[in-house]
Amino acid sequence: MRHAAAFAACLLPLIADGAWAQAAQKAPATVTVYRCTNAAGKVSLQDAPCAKGQGQQSREMLRPVDAPARPAVPAPPPVAPSAPAPPPRTVYLAPPRPMYECITPEGKRYTSDDGRGNPRWVPLWTLGYPAVRPHSVLGDNIGHPDKVVRPPHRDVNWPVATGGGTWVRDDCAMLPPREACARLRDRRSELRTRFFNAQEKERDALRGEERDINARLDNDCGGR
Repeated sequence: MRHAAAFAACLLPLIADGAWAQAAQKAPATVTVYRCTNAAGKVSLQDAPCAKGQGQQSREMLRPVDAPARPAVPAPPPVAPSAPAPPPRTVYLAPPRPMYECITPEGKRYTSDDGRGNPRWVPLWTLGYPAVRPHSVLGDNIGHPDKVVRPPHRDVNWPVATGGGTWVRDDCAMLPPREACARLRDRRSELRTRFFNAQEKERDALRGEERDINARLDNDCGGR
C-alpha cells in the first residue's frame, strides 16, 4: 500500500507535464514584434529588442501559421485520340425519269415511260384519206375527173387483203414530278393488294416490279 502511494506521487508530475504540453500545442503561439526608431527617425520592425539609443515599442501578435497544403488534384485522364473522320462520300443520283400519261381513242388512260404511246394499226380512211384499192396507181383518173389521185403502190403500207392502213400511237403528255411520284405510289399499292391472291410465279413478277418502283421513288421522289 505504501509502495502504491509512492508510485502515484511520482506519476502525477508526469501527467501534469504531459497535459500542459498538449495544451501548449493546442493554444495558438504568439510572437513579439518590436518597432524600433533610430535617431534619424527611420522605423524598422524586428522580432528582437531594439538597440540601445533607439525608441522601442513592442506588441504581441499571433505567430503566422502556414495554410494547410491543398490536396493534390488528380491529373485528368489522357484523352483518347479521336478516330479519323471518314472520307467524304460521293453519291451520284440519276436524273428523274419522266412519266407520261397516254389516252386511247376510247378515252382509257395509262402511263408510259417513253411517251410514245401504244401503237395500233388503223385504215387510212380513219385518218381522212379516201378509200383506195391496192391496184390503184397514178394516172387512173385520166378521163375520170371524179377520181382522186392516189399515191403509188410502193409509197403506201398496204396490208394484205385489208386495204390501205398505217400505224398510229396514242397521244401522251408528260406528268409533273409530284403527280408522277403519286402514280408510282398508287401502282405500288395495287401490286401489294394483288400479291395476296397471286400465284407464286406472278408473285415473283410483282416483287420485281415493286423493287423497281421503290428504287425509282428513292431516286426521283426523295424517298418511299
